[in-house]
Order: sequence, then structure tokens, then C-alpha cells
Amino acid sequence: MRRFRDVTRSTLTVTLALAAGAATSCGGDDEPAGPATTTLPRTITTSTSTTGGPATATLPSTITTSTSTTAGSAGRAASSPGLRRDLVVGIGEQLTEMFAARPFRALAIDHARLVVPYDATRVAFERPIVDAWLRQASRAGVEPFVTFQHSRVHPRRLPSVADFRADFRAFRKRYPQVRVYAPWNEVNHASQPTSRAPARAAEFYNVVKAECRDCTVLAGDVLDQPGMTRYLGEYRRHLEGTPRIWGLHNYADANRFRSSGLRALLRSVRGDVWLTETGGLVEFGRSFPRSERRAARALDFVLDLAAGAPRVKRVYLYNWTGSKPGARFDAGLVGPDRKPRRAYDVLRAALKR
Repeated sequence: MRRFRDVTRSTLTVTLALAAGAATSCGGDDEPAGPATTTLPRTITTSTSTTGGPATATLPSTITTSTSTTAGSAGRAASSPGLRRDLVVGIGEQLTEMFAARPFRALAIDHARLVVPYDATRVAFERPIVDAWLRQASRAGVEPFVTFQHSRVHPRRLPSVADFRADFRAFRKRYPQVRVYAPWNEVNHASQPTSRAPARAAEFYNVVKAECRDCTVLAGDVLDQPGMTRYLGEYRRHLEGTPRIWGLHNYADANRFRSSGLRALLRSVRGDVWLTETGGLVEFGRSFPRSERRAARALDFVLDLAAGAPRVKRVYLYNWTGSKPGARFDAGLVGPDRKPRRAYDVLRAALKR
């Protein structure tokens, strides 16, 4: 494992690498998504990086719809009613260069999400990555939302409650400015060691809630895949208190133009819901051949879906920086050339309405 000690602060960024055999957060309703992981960078690159990210997971082979079967035309955004005033839109992104990008600043978005290994403060190559992202978010006036996930040194290890508590305390000490947390990313997905340990995942929530009483702490952060509600049933039995906010990744809803994943979560839990990771897929394996037009329709659809659900209070779109043609996974609002795509135009129009 290569570690970088001498890093120029002004050029430090984070590269999101979704390794082959891995997925960021796409699940299906017919078959489990299979082994996958959000693989954060092992390298620190300059701000000119164009690294994309392949990913693998299985979305449904058939399309089931509840509100639309086509997602409308390319001009649909112009006629949709717009976002609710209380609906916050943020962006999930691992690269720091987003914060200084002119198209990002033009959106006036002040919320962003970062996925961080739970043991980041103990791993030499992780600390400068988190340092840089949070520093650039602060400079841009953006509220950071941190979600923990598996270690990249020991990705299959499920930490004990005591170990997780110690690592969270260390993270809080190093980064006291972070006030919004999801204790674990996609707790029910096979890429995470929590996938078969809902009780432990719930205990991680209990730890963060107890250790940071004045923080906003999300429960769940589940993927809309088969077995989600069953997992939540066991997870909820081990929670201390009743969570006020639940997290959901609903890529399948967004890109299959349906609402079944969101509706299932709303039926299963009380409280508000944040769509903590969602967006339109430009390209995703064989299931979704490259199409910026389709991705824009999907993004428009999920924004309307959120706007029409009063309990949904925030939407974090993943992600900012897209990949080159042929990549296994691409959901970027801007292309690898950093030029805004159709989905960016849809988002910008929605935010103005």
C-alpha cells in the first residue's frame, strides 16, 4: 500500500475509484446487487484528475413503475412544478475540485456528502484526503455530511462497538466542524460488513447519537434492494430511542422511474427521510448504455419524486464528476472534461424554480 507523505495542500484532491466488481450504490428489486463496495482512493491526485469509476451491481431486469413508465421527454423539467422550499439539495462527491468549480458555485448549493472509512484517523493515507475535502468544503461555505463505511485496510472487518466508538471519538476530535453524520454507508449491501449484522449497525447508530448529542445523526442509510425492509426490522429492534431521520439510496427508483423503494421505507419507519445518494445513471454496465439524455430524465424524475413526498427533506445527488465513455459506472453532473451535462441543466433549472 503506497502512502503519500509530502502533499501540496493547494493541489490535493480525492479520486473516487469504484473498482471492478464493486458498486457505489445501485441495487435491484429482482435480484440482490451482489458484492460491491464504494472504494475510496488510495492515491492523492492533482486537481486535474479525470479518474472515473467502474462499478458493478444488478439493477432489475424488468421495469416496474408506479408513477411513470417513460420519465417524460427531454423538456420535461421546464413544465414540472419545481422543488418544495423546504427540500434541501446537496451533492455527494469525493473530489475536492468540485468546490471551486464555477458550475458548482453557480448552483449555490451549500450541502455536500463525503464517504469516509470508519478508521480514517488511524490510517496515514486517509487523513490528508479527509483534511483536504473538509478544508475545501469550509472555504466554499458548504455544510459537510460524513458517512462512514468499511476500512480500506481491512475491508471485511466488522469493528466491535468499542472500536467504532474509539474511532468515532478520534474523528470528532480531529474534525469538530462536522455536525451531520450517517454512522454507516449502505448498511444492508453485501459490500459492507454490516450487511449480515443489522444489530451491530444499529449499535453504531447508538454510539454516534450518544457521543454527539447536538449532531444530526441519520439512521439506516439503506440501499433500495431486496430484503431492505426485513433488514430494517431487525435493525430497528436494537436502536436506542426513535430516530428522527432515515437515509435511503434509491438509484433503482430514480433510474427505473418508480417509487417502490421510497414507499417501502416510508411505510417501514417513522420520521423524516433523506435520499442520501441518488441520481441519473449516464452509463452502468450493459443495463444502461451511455445516455446523458436518459440520465437527465432520471434526475428530473427523482427530484419530482422527492418534492412530492413531504417527509423527504433532503436529496444528495451522486455525483459531480463523470467518467469517460466505456466506464462501468458514470452518474456525473459534469463530464470528465468538466463541462456541464444535460443533468446539470435539469438541476440548475429545478433550483431556480
